[in-house]
Amino acid sequence: MKTAVPCYYHLDVEVSPDRVGHVSRILAAHLRYWDLDNLVDPVCHSAEMLLRAIDEHATDKTTSIEMWWNGQHLITAVGGDDRDLRPDQDLRACLADIAAMSDGWGCCASDSGSKIIWFSQRARTGERVPLVPTAPAPSLRQVLQVPREIPVAALAAPAAPVDDALEVAR
Repeated sequence: MKTAVPCYYHLDVEVSPDRVGHVSRILAAHLRYWDLDNLVDPVCHSAEMLLRAIDEHATDKTTSIEMWWNGQHLITAVGGDDRDLRPDQDLRACLADIAAMSDGWGCCASDSGSKIIWFSQRARTGERVPLVPTAPAPSLRQVLQVPREIPVAALAAPAAPVDDALEVAR
């Protein structure tokens, strides 16, 4: 059985039109390495749309991209350092497309004032793999004694012969 190990990837990039395709290929390579070939197209397409929108609307092009895989969900987050970027106005069309392609998405601000846009993709039925199990820790503080062996004949009375049982019933 194939098991999933939680995975994480982080990439800092200065967004430009020629780097968008390069970043998409890097993300696709990591997804294939994690055996998530079926998520390459939606994740890379969504990331490309966000990076192109950031390149078009943001004044600060420094962007961080993070991906987390937990065995059932892949979460991708794109964070820009531009405080003037308004996702609700500048990225409206991009966010509508991401919402249509992903299982969940959202936008939030970090402590530094930068915007983070995230979206998640769920592994489809039959493609889920369990996480690598951890060894259980012992929980008993005292040792239990093994039961004594008692002969079975001492516990049960001898059975009546079958012929005698039929005669008593008549």
